[in-house]
Amino acid sequence: MTPSPQTRWRCAVGSLERAEPVAGTATHVRTWLLIEHVGPWGSTALLDARLPDGLGQELRRRARQHTAKILLIRRYSSQPDSPDGLRVFAAYADPVAPRLESGLVADPREVLDLDLGALRAGGSTGLSPADGDIYCVCTNGRHDACCAEFGRPVAAALSAAHPEETWEVSHVGGDRFAGNMVLLPHGLYYGRLDPESALEAVAAHRAGDLHLDRLRGRSSFPMAVQAAEIALRRELGLTGVADLRLTAHSVEGELTHAVFEAGATGYVVTVRTTRPEGAADRLTCKAVRPEPAPAHEVIGMVER
Repeated sequence: MTPSPQTRWRCAVGSLERAEPVAGTATHVRTWLLIEHVGPWGSTALLDARLPDGLGQELRRRARQHTAKILLIRRYSSQPDSPDGLRVFAAYADPVAPRLESGLVADPREVLDLDLGALRAGGSTGLSPADGDIYCVCTNGRHDACCAEFGRPVAAALSAAHPEETWEVSHVGGDRFAGNMVLLPHGLYYGRLDPESALEAVAAHRAGDLHLDRLRGRSSFPMAVQAAEIALRRELGLTGVADLRLTAHSVEGELTHAVFEAGATGYVVTVRTTRPEGAADRLTCKAVRPEPAPAHEVIGMVER
């Protein structure tokens, strides 16, 4: 099932109606910090949620400093995950060896003791290594109505099937592709999900595969490289998470050249990225003016 028309205009419906591809639309970020907060999040979660004074501003500063995405999380039930403190996750979405850490803090201000720089450098934030994956569903309706309308049913289905791994999260980027889910620590973005396709994507991931039809991209890569990876996987019929390895990429104006290895064979995929003015539309439900979205066109794919 895909988003259906609503009484009010919705950005997810508009994106679907103009047949906007989802490939190559994941936020480019490798460092993640997720902090449990069961209260209301507001539109800009770190600033609008009821966090201790100054914490949200400092977390936003550190997000910029470390090129990180810092999100608030909660269970679908909106009940605390543990009676012993607030759940915190840190993840590094390395494309080869992703890492996930977890722990509890008694006070949200304790997250300022975590070392995101060390995580980026291959070390630890100070949390404990965590096995497995977590399924992060954007449901921040105060930020964009589509995130709640399409995200909450996805969170409900995943929470019922995989209660330990599933979390609601604040804004992940790309409201018009709701329902949105990020699988950490791999940093795999999926979009235009409904409950059925979300369960399919998670089942594929648990089997070591990607659900290419809903895959927005791997957050460890720039958007054009994400589009190149998905196009090459479709061409070669490769769905295994580790079937392709990016070895290099370069940018020349509108063109991105991405070099991948599949086994012993190398491939160069060339993508042209433009912002077609004729395709301008409101990209979020709150947008007040049309804006052209990036469009990725694969113009070359050769074996090397």
